[in-house]
Amino acid sequence: MSTEGDNPVPDTDVESPVESPIESPIESNLEAGPDFVESEVEQTEAPTETAKVEPEEKPVETEKEFDPDEVAKEEYSMIEKALAGLFAIATLALLIVVVVLVAGLDKEVASPASGVVSSVVEEEVAVIRKPPVLETNYCEGKKPKDAFTDGDKYFYNTECMTEDGQMNVLEQAGGNVTKGYKGSFDAGDRVPILEPYWKMGMCPVNVHWHLGAEHLSEGEYDENGKGPSTDKYDEDKGERRGNRCHYYDESDPKFTTPYEWKHCVGMIVGETYEVHWPHSAAGACGTPYQYQTPFYDGVFCNNGIISLDPLNTYQKIGVQGQIYTIVNDEDYYYPDLMRGMIVSGDIGKEITKYTGSTTGTSRDNEVCSRYTPITWQVDRECHMVSASSFDKMCADMMAQADDMSLDLHAHGARITTADYITADNQHNRLRYKA
Repeated sequence: MSTEGDNPVPDTDVESPVESPIESPIESNLEAGPDFVESEVEQTEAPTETAKVEPEEKPVETEKEFDPDEVAKEEYSMIEKALAGLFAIATLALLIVVVVLVAGLDKEVASPASGVVSSVVEEEVAVIRKPPVLETNYCEGKKPKDAFTDGDKYFYNTECMTEDGQMNVLEQAGGNVTKGYKGSFDAGDRVPILEPYWKMGMCPVNVHWHLGAEHLSEGEYDENGKGPSTDKYDEDKGERRGNRCHYYDESDPKFTTPYEWKHCVGMIVGETYEVHWPHSAAGACGTPYQYQTPFYDGVFCNNGIISLDPLNTYQKIGVQGQIYTIVNDEDYYYPDLMRGMIVSGDIGKEITKYTGSTTGTSRDNEVCSRYTPITWQVDRECHMVSASSFDKMCADMMAQADDMSLDLHAHGARITTADYITADNQHNRLRYKA
């Protein structure tokens, strides 16, 4: 026998063994002797001569010739059947998983009118982890206090005017951004950045917001706006509330239905908030340390870019500002507030650009900021945004390498700046072309 591979191949030139023929009963009786024959003749009256019966020959069985192709076909057929079985099992398992997930969603997801965001989405957000920290936060502590000499405290707040009535600082924010408004502070040849900040090599380094609007846009957000309370200060933190939008309607549930906040702190449905996205050419753009709290650390992260002499701060630092009324309605959901103002459709269309300063309640119309001048690009219109949009933004903030927890609540609003400290270089153009 020869072999081919693992299968024995029979030699085709060897005859197959043939079984011996079986003796017939008659032949056996003939061999038994004459006595037996005589008795048989008497009983059967058979003829004296008995014909010899030849035994039937059985067909000779030969081994089937080995066919490799036929064996391969059989093996392939077996594999096909096995794979089909596995596929059926996998399909059944996947179907079971889908049914379980759908059943879970039916229990956890409420309609937008109920004011509850999908707990599945919230749970997914809740398990977001911070990126691995491979080195120290080199932006930490970069907020400057001194400018020209150590200990000069240049960047400390100061009186807006000297005792003899002279201007003691440069232009301030947040000002009146109503279309057509012009401040009375002479900004000289300083022109705000008119292009999108990213075109100027800048990136967002922080996001935070203020209770009410610091800026003023007549008919959009102003002193006649409406909200869920009449208090001028936050009851818990004592933060000053600024201008409000005009959307609030106590008879409409999307302004009054409470929202179960998971990440943001102290937020109120129906209230107005002004969101700021500071941008900087000196930020740690594209790194785990791009976003910083306080935002000054992000703005001044890299040395040698921002200068007071020659003055280029308004060309290297800019802030986006957009004003929202929070609603409990998923029709107003925007998933990525972390990275900048909404510019979509009619949102982000009417933008006022001017130069000003940093804001906050440590400044007003008598005490001014020395972090000036910087560019401001502010949406003149108010927009509604869902509470879940804000909560998603807060979750994204918590996922940053730097601790941004101090910016998860609304800061107090600076009073809208007076004309005499508001720049005269407003550009009230339609949305810039991206």
